[in-house]
Amino acid sequence: MTDDNANTNVATDGGLSTKAQAVVEEIESKEVDFLRLQFTDILGTVKNVAIPATQAEKAFTEGIYFDGSSIEGFVRIQESDMRLKPDPDTFAVLPWRDGRSARLICDVIDTSTGEPFVGDPRYVLKDAIDRAEEMGYEINAAPEPEFFLFEEDEEGRATTDTNDAGGYFDLAPKDLASDVRRDIIYGLERMDFEIEASHHEVAEGQHEINFEYDDALTTADNVGTFRTVVRAIAAQHDLHATFMPKPISRVNGSGMHTHLSLFTEDGENAFHDEDDEFNLSETAKQFTAGILEHAPAITAVTNPTVNSYKRLVPGYEAPVYVAWSDRNRSALIRKPAARIPAASRVEARFPDPSCNPYLAFAALIHAGLDGIERELECDDPVRENIYEFDEEKREEYGIETLPANLGEALDALEEDEVIQDALGEHVYEKFHEAKSYEYDEFRVDVSQWELDQYLETF
Repeated sequence: MTDDNANTNVATDGGLSTKAQAVVEEIESKEVDFLRLQFTDILGTVKNVAIPATQAEKAFTEGIYFDGSSIEGFVRIQESDMRLKPDPDTFAVLPWRDGRSARLICDVIDTSTGEPFVGDPRYVLKDAIDRAEEMGYEINAAPEPEFFLFEEDEEGRATTDTNDAGGYFDLAPKDLASDVRRDIIYGLERMDFEIEASHHEVAEGQHEINFEYDDALTTADNVGTFRTVVRAIAAQHDLHATFMPKPISRVNGSGMHTHLSLFTEDGENAFHDEDDEFNLSETAKQFTAGILEHAPAITAVTNPTVNSYKRLVPGYEAPVYVAWSDRNRSALIRKPAARIPAASRVEARFPDPSCNPYLAFAALIHAGLDGIERELECDDPVRENIYEFDEEKREEYGIETLPANLGEALDALEEDEVIQDALGEHVYEKFHEAKSYEYDEFRVDVSQWELDQYLETF
């Protein structure tokens, strides 16, 4: 999180912080014409206000005003004035705009109080980070968002026709999207991403590009940027990129496995213990226990769409069982192998890329910190393939399952005060209202599957 008291943020004689002044100078040197001031609504959709680059100094010193009543989950019409405050650390030139446009991610300010707006998802995550810092921890995160590439029809609309027949780690000619992934990587690197690897995923047309871990706020910012870049560059190849969790029936869906670790103020990995059988500290196990205890409510946030629960079913490699493991991927949380102590972490395998990353990270962090504060005990890891367990064996191990649909997840959220507090009263109420409406709309809709099954039978 940006420290407003840091030397780099001390105001210059012109009223700009040192960092903001450096951004203004970079805008001029790179001949940027337009700035996109970005922020995120409660549902995770990136919004933006475009301004001429000549207004950059004003944006930093005064902010840019907008109508918050038009944004999902923000405010009512009678309290609509909001102000965007650009974060200079997030300046980046947009690679698909020939270098003439750039973006700045903004915090949203409530003009009636001059304070950060409690309905801003970025503020919600900052609050979680503050709680961790008060406990003496810095949080790092590394997500793995998967996506599909589909052909477009003659009118440029998305289809569900994949552009290849590749499978896990396949090469060309089965993987026909290697050039697309390469261009996406080039674009991300121009926006200062450190790319670790990319590959074809299990399903036809499915892909994954992994980028380097960072602090939780920067990583959440990067998820939004990643989705934007992937879509924009795929469109240049006449393809539609989607982060919908389950766009094709009966094949693997897209997840966003999220790796989390805590570091102490002296830079030590609080999750590592070389004397432990699993090289996990008691802190890591308590953090894991917290996520497992609150997992049903967390899914409403990390898996927030009706479609999310088409992915969370047994048989398609998505985790549905509330347990952890140091070996297999059938558990909700996995402890990945770590080459060095600094890499010790836990991997939450249930989030999907349709989530709002700020809210998802905040929910996971608060749940884990709750486990540490309450010193929750972590059950032994399940080393067997839980997918092969029958109901009796799952009961023997005490393994519960995630909610089966969005309605059940919202019910769990309604009963979990820790995750409600993680979101804050405003976001919780608006989020629950929006998602309840979505689920009700789904329940009253008649699907093509139902028509095919029953129309001529009954």
